[in-house]
Amino acid sequence: MKDLGKTKYCIGLQIEHLQNGIFVHQSIYTKKVLKRFNMDKANPLSTPMVVRSLNVEKDPFRPCEDNEEIVGPEVPYLSAIGALMYLANCTRPDIAFAVNLLARFSSSPTRRHWNGIKHIFRYLQGTIDLGLFYPNNSKKGLIGYADAGHLSDPHKARSQTGYVFTCGGTAISWRSQKQTLVATSSNHAEVIALHEASRECVWLRSMTQHIQESCGLPVNKDPTILYEDNAACITQIKEGYIKNLNKPTLLDLLININCLYQILSHQF
Repeated sequence: MKDLGKTKYCIGLQIEHLQNGIFVHQSIYTKKVLKRFNMDKANPLSTPMVVRSLNVEKDPFRPCEDNEEIVGPEVPYLSAIGALMYLANCTRPDIAFAVNLLARFSSSPTRRHWNGIKHIFRYLQGTIDLGLFYPNNSKKGLIGYADAGHLSDPHKARSQTGYVFTCGGTAISWRSQKQTLVATSSNHAEVIALHEASRECVWLRSMTQHIQESCGLPVNKDPTILYEDNAACITQIKEGYIKNLNKPTLLDLLININCLYQILSHQF
């Protein structure tokens, strides 16, 4: 067995060991993807997607209409979605929402949706070197941020869940996904998003404590702060009262809220 030194490249991830931390990025993979889809010479853009219209009929991300033609097999839509999902899941949380949105139309993509894919490619063209930097001198612990987009999919009356957890000031876990329940209000959508974030918070705390114990490091049992910007949602959770939910959903929410309270009170 031979010691090859510090890891520099692993399954498409480039790992740079700097004096003040570790920088993880996928610039080589991104260049390969752009060249694969003939977008390596495209003009760069500053945003991963266009601004959506409040008019449902003018929304560029609406489903395929009766008078629209579905793109044929000559358009590598599914391959592009797969390549972008790998980026979004590993080092590029900035494209997570746009990729998740366009992945919904994989069964019947139109030219509009393919243009959305190319928009992301052009954004990547201008941000190839972006990645995640993990400093070695940061004392910030695990912090979470949860949010929801009410009726982000107006065509099926679904909202969007989004959360991100940082450690040392850098993202370590994130998610952007359409909710499976129909939220009756923005408050309801925020509660569902907070429910998903609390589940991830419990798992992350368990994992980090296991790593700390295995490495002989002092276990950090400080409370984990989970930020939420909806006042009604915060008030209801503080009071322990959530209305207008079916029983299975309410049970899941109360279980996870109980776990969250245990975290905040050092009992977990």
